[in-house]
Amino acid sequence: MLSVIIPVYNEEKYIEHCLHSIINQDYDKEDLEVFFIDGLSSDATRRIISDYAQQYPYIHLIDNPHRIVPYGMNIGIGMAKGDIIMRLDAHADYQSNYFTTLTSALQSLQADNVGVRWRTDVLHHTPKTDAIKEVLCHKFGVGNSAFRIDTGNDDIMEADTVPFGCFRRDVFTRFGLYNTLLERNQDIELNKRIHAGGGKIYLLPQVLCTYYARETFASIARNNYLNGLWNLLTVKITKHFSSLSIRHFVPLLFLLSLIIPAICSIAYWPFILISALSLTLYLIFLLITCTNISLRKRRHFGYLCLAFIVLHFSYAAGSLVGIFKSVKK
Repeated sequence: MLSVIIPVYNEEKYIEHCLHSIINQDYDKEDLEVFFIDGLSSDATRRIISDYAQQYPYIHLIDNPHRIVPYGMNIGIGMAKGDIIMRLDAHADYQSNYFTTLTSALQSLQADNVGVRWRTDVLHHTPKTDAIKEVLCHKFGVGNSAFRIDTGNDDIMEADTVPFGCFRRDVFTRFGLYNTLLERNQDIELNKRIHAGGGKIYLLPQVLCTYYARETFASIARNNYLNGLWNLLTVKITKHFSSLSIRHFVPLLFLLSLIIPAICSIAYWPFILISALSLTLYLIFLLITCTNISLRKRRHFGYLCLAFIVLHFSYAAGSLVGIFKSVKK
C-alpha cells in the first residue's frame, strides 16, 4: 500500500497538472491512496480536488486548519494506511512511472527515503519566465543542490536530502514526525535528522518530475525572502547548524561582506575597498554566467541578470532579517 500526501494551499493554477499526473501513474490503484491536505484554500483548489475525488475513490481532500506544511504532513501520516509514504508537491507533475520507480528503489536499496532529480520549468513561456527557469536550475543560482542541477552523474548517490521523498513508514517512528515549528525547511530538517541518525537516503539519477517555478520577479523575491528568513530560524529552533547545509548561508555571507566593511569604513575609510572588491567579483561572475547562458540557450541577457540578482539579494535579505528575529526571540 502506498500513501501519497500532498499539502496544498491556493494552488488552482497548478493543481490539475498534478492531479492528471497522479491519475496517469502506472501504479496499481487498488494499492494507492492520495491525500490532498488543504490549508483551507480561498481559491478554486478545493473545488477542483473535490471534483476529481468524486471520480477517483483513492483521492481524498482533508482539511489542515493549521495551514502550514508540517502539520499537513503529520495529519496525512496519521491517516495513512500505507507501508510506504510519499510526500509530493502540487507545484509539480510526475511521469507515469514515478510511483513504481521510487517504491521499487526504496525496497531494492533498503533505503529509508529515496527521491529523484527534478526538471525546472514554467507553465507560460516568455523571455522573462524562461530566464527565471534557467536561473533556478543553475549552480550560480541554487548552489550545489544535486536534485536541482544537472551534475552529469548518472549513478545512484547517497544524499543528505531529496525532494518529494518516498519513505518507509517506520521512518516516522524511528526519527520522528515533521517539526511543526518550521514553516519552511521542514523537508530538509527531517532528512538531515534521518541522515544524522544513520538512515539511508538516496538520490536516483532519473528525471521523473517537473517542478513549475514562479513566473514573476515579485513572486521569486517573496518566496526566496521567506526561504532565507527561515534559515536562521530553523537553526534556532532545531539548535543545530547541521539541520541545513553551507549553501543555504552563502547569500547571507555575501551580503554581510558588503554591509560590514561599509559600516566599518565610517571609522576607517579603506574598509570600503573590501565591499567594492566583493561586489566587483560578484558582478564579474554574474556577467560571465549570464553571457554563457544567453549564448548557449538564447535567453534574454537582461532578464537573466535581473533574475540572479533578485534571487540572491532577496534570499540574503531574508537571512539577515532572520538573524535579528532569532536574537529577538
